[in-house]
Amino acid sequence: MGSVPTRFSGSMSMQRILLAEDDNDMRRFLVKALENAGYAVASCDNGMTAYHRLREEPFELLLTDIVMPEMDGIELARRATELDPDIKVMFITGFAAVALNPDSQAPKDAKILSKPFHLRDLVSEVQKMLIAA
Repeated sequence: MGSVPTRFSGSMSMQRILLAEDDNDMRRFLVKALENAGYAVASCDNGMTAYHRLREEPFELLLTDIVMPEMDGIELARRATELDPDIKVMFITGFAAVALNPDSQAPKDAKILSKPFHLRDLVSEVQKMLIAA
């Protein structure tokens, strides 16, 4: 398996995205789109698994559904930014209107992408967020 490259291993290393999405079809679809755009993507089907993965290795972006079993995306994002204050966060949700009320404690600079969205839009928003890194 070899060593896992860190985010400091050079500017040419692939940017790493952790995707947390409980819908299997949606998760596969998003992974394929992001990998085709040149990103290294790890995916999890719930927030707790994603949180454990974040504790083990660094990622530049957390892309998470908000409504998930075991740990919702807002709690996952809050914990992710505690582990790594530099991680970017993007929420994907069908519930954007209720998603981020001021009391949610979601990271303040998190981006929200409402379902349904076009894959081009997702890749474009991910690129914008990671360029700003």
